[in-house]
Amino acid sequence: MIDEIKQETQTHNRKAIAALDDAFNKIRTGRANPSILDNVQVDYYGTMTPLKQVANIIIEDGRTLSIVPWEQKMVPDIERAIMKSDLGLNPATAGTNIRIVMPMLTEETRRDLIKVARAEAEKARVSIRNGRRDANSSIKELVKEKEISEDDGKKAEDDIQKITDAAVAEVDQHLTNKEADLMKV
Repeated sequence: MIDEIKQETQTHNRKAIAALDDAFNKIRTGRANPSILDNVQVDYYGTMTPLKQVANIIIEDGRTLSIVPWEQKMVPDIERAIMKSDLGLNPATAGTNIRIVMPMLTEETRRDLIKVARAEAEKARVSIRNGRRDANSSIKELVKEKEISEDDGKKAEDDIQKITDAAVAEVDQHLTNKEADLMKV
């Protein structure tokens, strides 16, 4: 019973960290990274489809992405979808290729993006702490129903705290890496 609660807590923490990584991928740096286009949806024969399912996305150099649609007639739709996204990117078409040059980030923009990254990390920490709270209340319920002893309940709560501390430390490490990535010129 306690092992199931610990497992659920670890699964919850992994999901929170995965969500943090997704949020960090949306925060652009000055370097080209195909994951920045993960949430761009293109109208493909009346169905909204992720960009990576209708085109190849290639890193040309440190600051340029090249998008090669699988169908020539998708070029204008892909351009429109990128411009409509809130990424602030300007695609340039060269025949069948679409190029996106990542604009250089100013110091002020970098600071603003770090604030966004810190807010996303805090959301992940809150989610992890909510998982701890839920696990602890489940353990207290088991103690109250006399399904486990109070000593086992205390030990389980300590184990849940250790799991939570490890997950929060991982979030902090991801944030440190993202901040370093954003400040790199």
